[in-house]
Amino acid sequence: MPNGILPLYKPRGLTSFDCVAKIRKLYHTRKVGHSGTLDPSVDGVLPICLGDATKVVQFLVASGKQYQGSITLGFATTTEDLDGDEITREPITKPFSSSEIDQALATMTGEITQIPPMFSAVKVNGRRLYDYARHGETVERPKRQITIERFEQRQVTTYNAEQRTQTIYFTVACSKGTYVRTLAVDVGKQLGVPAVMSDLTRLKSGGFMLDETVTFEQIEAAVTAGTEAELLAPIEMALTAYPQVALTDELWSHVKNGAWLLPEEGQQPNPDANTIVAFTYQDRIKCLYSYRTDSQRYKPLKMFSVD
Repeated sequence: MPNGILPLYKPRGLTSFDCVAKIRKLYHTRKVGHSGTLDPSVDGVLPICLGDATKVVQFLVASGKQYQGSITLGFATTTEDLDGDEITREPITKPFSSSEIDQALATMTGEITQIPPMFSAVKVNGRRLYDYARHGETVERPKRQITIERFEQRQVTTYNAEQRTQTIYFTVACSKGTYVRTLAVDVGKQLGVPAVMSDLTRLKSGGFMLDETVTFEQIEAAVTAGTEAELLAPIEMALTAYPQVALTDELWSHVKNGAWLLPEEGQQPNPDANTIVAFTYQDRIKCLYSYRTDSQRYKPLKMFSVD
């Protein structure tokens, strides 16, 4: 069975589930999962986990992401992007200056509160928000804290005098759970006009950059050549944020049976409740342990292999 992480380039027009279905057929395995949904109209980095690597999906999802795209000022839609129905239009008669735009983007950096869009997969009372939206129902949406590390213009803004709209071109580095569509709408709010996200590409996810991805065409060629396994990155790629500690034969015999470990066995100075250690055996990461301050021991967090 194939095991590893496939840094897929997701093309526009496919859902993330479509991509998973195609990978299942190409690699002849059911054990496939993706790390972070991309809308059909968005392209870019979509790490796909196969085999035992599905155990690290949550860690790939937790990593920061980077995007580039555009925001169009002058109208708004139901979905906050170009896929929805237009609900508001307010012609831009005087283009905003680059300085004004920079100030608006700067107000949304750092830790901010975001309300997810109605057309999203967030669950409220057991139902997806998009299900409420499609039935014309409204529901209170949960606020969430996100972190925007960087939000800036990547090229000069443009003005369409015929349509009386203005387009901002941006790059953003953000935490998991960020809806870039909503960031686009909020930029408009900062400037006092309606806005939509008019283009988006994911540049980074799960530690993989856009130039490290592979296309479906490349995968199909590799399958034909019998080299598709060479496209998979090891599970360790998802766990680079954690310090690694090698286990002795004796400790491994205990760890694979779920034993808790002493602070000194984690080899981390002053461990606290946020301390997570990746334990290796024979040069492969076998598990993650997290430190428990109440018992002053390392407790198993995730076991990847006992072989």
